[in-house]
Amino acid sequence: MTTPDLDLSEILDVAALTEECGQAVRANSGKLLEMRSALLPILRAASTQGRERVKAQLFADGSGIRCAQRLSWLQDRIITIIFDCAATQIYRDAAKIAVSAVGGYGRGTLAPGSDIDLLFVLPAKFTPDMHKAVEFVLYLLWDMGFKVGHATRTIEECIRLSKTDMTIRTAILETRYVCGREELVRELHQRFDHDVTRDTAPEFIAAKLAERDERHRKSGDSRYLVEPNVKEGKGGLRDLQTLFWIAKYKYHVRDAGELVKLGVLSRQELRLFQKADDFLWAVRCHMHFLTGKPEERLSFDLQPEIARSLGYQPRPGLSAVERFMKHYFLVAKDVGDLTRIFCATLEEQQAKAAPVLTAMLGRFANRPRKIPGTIEFIEDRGRIALADKDVFKRDPISIMRFFHVADINGLEFHPDALKIVTRSLSLIDNDFRENEEANRLFLSMLTARRQPGQILRRMNESGVLGRFIPEFGKIVSMMQFNMYHHYTVDEHLIRSVEVLSEIDEGKAEDIHPLAATLMPGVEDRDSLYVAVLLHDIAKGRQEDHSVAGARVARKLCPRLGLSPKQTELVAWLIDEHLTMSMVAQTRDMHDRKTISDFAEKVQSLDRLKMLLILTICDIRAVGPGVWNGWKGQLLRTLYYETELLLSGGFSEVSRKDRAKYAAEQLSKALGDWSDKDRAMYTKLHYEPYLLTVPLEDQVRHAHFIRDADSAEKGLATMVRTHSFHAITEITVLAPDHPRLLSVIAGACAAAGANIADAQIYTTSDGRALDTILVNREFPIDEDEMRRGATISKMIEDVLSGRKRLPEVIATRSKGKKGNKTFPVQPHVTISNTLSNKFTVVEVECLDRIGLLAEVTAVLSDLSLDIQSARITTFGEKVIDTFYVTDLIGQKVTNENRQASIIARLKTVMAGQADEFRDNMPSGIIAQQVQKGPVAQKKVRA
Repeated sequence: MTTPDLDLSEILDVAALTEECGQAVRANSGKLLEMRSALLPILRAASTQGRERVKAQLFADGSGIRCAQRLSWLQDRIITIIFDCAATQIYRDAAKIAVSAVGGYGRGTLAPGSDIDLLFVLPAKFTPDMHKAVEFVLYLLWDMGFKVGHATRTIEECIRLSKTDMTIRTAILETRYVCGREELVRELHQRFDHDVTRDTAPEFIAAKLAERDERHRKSGDSRYLVEPNVKEGKGGLRDLQTLFWIAKYKYHVRDAGELVKLGVLSRQELRLFQKADDFLWAVRCHMHFLTGKPEERLSFDLQPEIARSLGYQPRPGLSAVERFMKHYFLVAKDVGDLTRIFCATLEEQQAKAAPVLTAMLGRFANRPRKIPGTIEFIEDRGRIALADKDVFKRDPISIMRFFHVADINGLEFHPDALKIVTRSLSLIDNDFRENEEANRLFLSMLTARRQPGQILRRMNESGVLGRFIPEFGKIVSMMQFNMYHHYTVDEHLIRSVEVLSEIDEGKAEDIHPLAATLMPGVEDRDSLYVAVLLHDIAKGRQEDHSVAGARVARKLCPRLGLSPKQTELVAWLIDEHLTMSMVAQTRDMHDRKTISDFAEKVQSLDRLKMLLILTICDIRAVGPGVWNGWKGQLLRTLYYETELLLSGGFSEVSRKDRAKYAAEQLSKALGDWSDKDRAMYTKLHYEPYLLTVPLEDQVRHAHFIRDADSAEKGLATMVRTHSFHAITEITVLAPDHPRLLSVIAGACAAAGANIADAQIYTTSDGRALDTILVNREFPIDEDEMRRGATISKMIEDVLSGRKRLPEVIATRSKGKKGNKTFPVQPHVTISNTLSNKFTVVEVECLDRIGLLAEVTAVLSDLSLDIQSARITTFGEKVIDTFYVTDLIGQKVTNENRQASIIARLKTVMAGQADEFRDNMPSGIIAQQVQKGPVAQKKVRA
């Protein structure tokens, strides 16, 4: 490998190292183990010092490809010195073999933590000493700590195996001479070109692209995953390497620059290739140096460090790490563009191999034919192609027609046509954007009952969408640095449209029964689709993205052809697109004030329907596992309660009369009980319970409480699973205590259960009937019931004192580091306007094991009675809401007391309340349990 432009003199003094190693070998002549022992510290020190110097040069010039080349050069020198020691001082026959690099190392590039892939090429007639020399080299490299992939073969074996094994064929394709007998490597290259590659390019290309597709599938099949795999992920280094493998195999080139001469890439595209390669190598090298291992996943905890290493600075609306990751995803998009352009040229130049290539690419082997209704485009094997290369130059609006014709005819895109689209983006100017037909065609594609998401993604990947809607262009490849969002903003918006299309086509009834019922009744589909596409378009700005997004909509919608009324509807939906989700997940929907405030904001049933559907699309498109049936149930509850109010269906009967009626209904439902039991167990419940808990659950609870009393159990639990809601319900009956919820929450944390909701009720005989809803873990009910039983036992063990809460929490937390990657400032809000009866305390902070137990314990210490709690997690962040009163049932209105509550909560949220963890309560009701239910006294309220 020649590296004339690299500064290598400071990396390693080759002559001095060679001499030092020679002296060590001669001093231990004839003693093999002693030789290795003498060489090891010398070589290890040289390698360590050399790598540190390479690292310093990486920080100095920032070039990833130069760093990889320097490391490769350093490794070459070390291997050469080891081999020369073996060949000149120990095994004379070793000079007859060749040492070559293969794989990435064969390309003359090496990442700090990468394997060293070697091929030892033997002559046709070899001796045992040659194998011993190979072992000598390998043992020293292993002793130095390198992971070495290796093979020892003759040229004949290499050729024979490469004909049947595509992995071996790819490795030999990149064979590079390192040391030893060079003519063996030259002969291998000649034989490989003559006996293997000739007339087999289509077969190799098909295998490599199929391998790439499978790799993409395993890694998530999206280049917009926010924790990408830099090496194997879509748009990563392996994709660029695949392109070069194909080019090298088909065109016999040794350098990417030769592809320009062959007409495969333009000079601009070559520069794009080189910039992408250099950037990805820089990221990968920094990752390996930072972690000290071959880490390929650009995880959240690495991203800020890499951003700092690469010199990114924050800008208004975007942090340094978000700017770095946006650059990363733009590069990944460039890699996709290059892949498409390369494949287009490849197919064009390989016309005679079309049957193989088209089968490989999943095309239809038809001759080009006219597409009815257009003279600008033709169909070529199931793909839309251009009638001639100047179509867009003559009429730029044809760029939009190109996608529209493909959409209405269900055609794939010819890569050559997409290449011309990408090269014609400058034609999309202000006149194009204001063109009535262009906007009409775009809106038609967006709202079509076909596959709008697929068309939008093609438009985005080709650069058309960002040029046509410049505001969209600003969020292309933009990530949000948190654990909640799995995709870049542009990918999230396109996936949101895909979810809407799924609902619109009636394919999501099992997931969204209410939305599926409402969607056919949505008269203004255009406004809904536009709102879904644009709802996050203002992300990355300093101001609230909902407010800024509404402003963008007011500017853009008239251009798209929407009326003033539609424009205001879209703007309202974008402005409020987070409202329904936040109300459903963080507010008590059994509190009438919650519903009336939300209804006042929505104002009409049409808005309510559209906001529900938009909310579903938004949550579903965040990423895998974010949506579940419980969130769906919360949204449905909020919808139905608000619908009643908007349609005038809310009861005007007094609260007292409605509670009395509910008690009568419960008594009737217990008709097979004795009059005494019916009276006793009906009178156990206060108004909040009777008015909010469904009758079916009241009956179930009554049986549960009576069974516990019959068994004289002061402490009892009951488990029920909800597969559709993805929730497991645990009901706890226990003597009431100010810290009861805190201990239950701690026990759930110790059992590894995430609490989604908590409904807390006190019975008239001083007991607590608390219902805890935890996120489901297992798909099969039997497995989930066993898990629920385990959680219940943990709750009972902690409450009764059989287990100490601090110890079980510590066991659960052992080995788990606190998440310091995402700085979430603790925030506390206290409001007396969100409920007519309760003070609402909302806490927002970084999640951790046992947090809920600590927060609820503090609230109890502050003499606050928790009436209900909503527990919501957004990735690494929690927003927990507590409806509380003081101990006499009144709101907390004193400002000094509110300030004290905020200060205490911020202390525990920041992880500084050590005294609580040291004195975490356990067995708080052990004595009360022994007394039995009759002797209990009401502790809370």
